[in-house]
Amino acid sequence: MGNRRTFDIAFVGLKPGIHVFNYEVDDKFFADFNELDIKGCNANVKLSLEKNTSFMLLKFEVIGTASVTCDRCSNPILLDLWDEFNLIVKQVENPEEMNDNEEDPDIFYISRTESHLHLAEWIYEFVLLSVPNQRMCSEEEIGGPQCNKEILAMLSKMQSRTVENNNPFKKGLEKFKKNKN
Repeated sequence: MGNRRTFDIAFVGLKPGIHVFNYEVDDKFFADFNELDIKGCNANVKLSLEKNTSFMLLKFEVIGTASVTCDRCSNPILLDLWDEFNLIVKQVENPEEMNDNEEDPDIFYISRTESHLHLAEWIYEFVLLSVPNQRMCSEEEIGGPQCNKEILAMLSKMQSRTVENNNPFKKGLEKFKKNKN
């Protein structure tokens, strides 16, 4: 957890207006969070912080690449990361209570006595949210040299078994299909 101070901003000394910060996120960053799903991450997080008298508007832009496991063949694949996230930070007397009662996930409360924004957990969350939900080789790459042939063969075998299986529900569906036509 040693490099997390790199992801802190002392906002008290900032003048009102827009301030831009850039952060490099790599495997060392994810090691602090014990993240196992992402390897070979090379992302840049650009933060635009708009400081106002009563709140701060944070805009995170995540751009980069990460190596993840393919959902289909279980081999590592490189995916592009790109997304934007907005967050409003307000200073209040009772931040814990306000955060517990806040329904909007894009609003976060900190104490009026706080002098730093701690960005590491937000950056971690936003980079993970930038990874596509479906982690698969593209259609052109399926079955290519990078795919695990053994896994693809097992999937094909399982699929053919499912088709051959005399499932009574499937028979009922077939009757329904025939009657519909």
